[in-house]
Amino acid sequence: MSLDFALIQQIDAQLPQTQCGLCGHRDGCLPYAQAVSMGEDANKCVPGGQPVADALATLLNRPKFTALKSVWPVQTNGRPQRMKAVIREDECIGCTKCISACPVDAILGSGKQMHSVLTDLCTGCELCIAPCPVDCIDLVADTNTLNLEQQLYEQNDLRRRYYAHIQREEKQRFARRGPIVKAEINTSLFAEFSQHIQSVPSIEIQQLTEEKASIDPQTTIKMARLRTQIKKLEKQLSVREDLKKREQLEQLIHQITHIEALS
Repeated sequence: MSLDFALIQQIDAQLPQTQCGLCGHRDGCLPYAQAVSMGEDANKCVPGGQPVADALATLLNRPKFTALKSVWPVQTNGRPQRMKAVIREDECIGCTKCISACPVDAILGSGKQMHSVLTDLCTGCELCIAPCPVDCIDLVADTNTLNLEQQLYEQNDLRRRYYAHIQREEKQRFARRGPIVKAEINTSLFAEFSQHIQSVPSIEIQQLTEEKASIDPQTTIKMARLRTQIKKLEKQLSVREDLKKREQLEQLIHQITHIEALS
């Protein structure tokens, strides 16, 4: 089934771009927009509240339903209270898990160093809270109110930052070590969407090089051991020539050359 990217773009434009996953789509607003375009209920955007649910119903010519309820009180504009994450810095242990979880890169810090939230950039998505092993992140109310123009500007900025986040994660995908503490992003959807919609940043899927794809871990370890043995013999032979060691060196070179040729 082909996707209607023009419709998906119109739906995505109505969403607040918090990338919170409260709609059930953990990898952001665009996957929810895609699902809505294919028939999923349009009232699941919790931070968007009733205004977004109604706007989507009007756009799609569907009946209006009550938006999923937020745990935060509703503001005068019909949306739930905006929240911001704040780290109790004296309790932070610098594990970096909150940094990995933040979809819009609003947290600064490094391993075993204190972290800080850039509150102006925080969407209040709450995704950083669960991974924190010492529970040192609080949510505080954002008392700033935005007019429609400011709201649209914020949504576009959040969308751009999320795409930048996705592209960086994609570039690091093959080099990643250790657990991933956030949802797996459907990068292919974002990449395909960016090819059809020029107003969003381009996403490129990374591919393994032929060498990395063809050499398995055991072969890599074997080649590393052979190189170590070769260097050791070369060093010994540079000090004193030895016929047996010279023959052994030639055999090792032949082995590693053969493995590289097969790879």
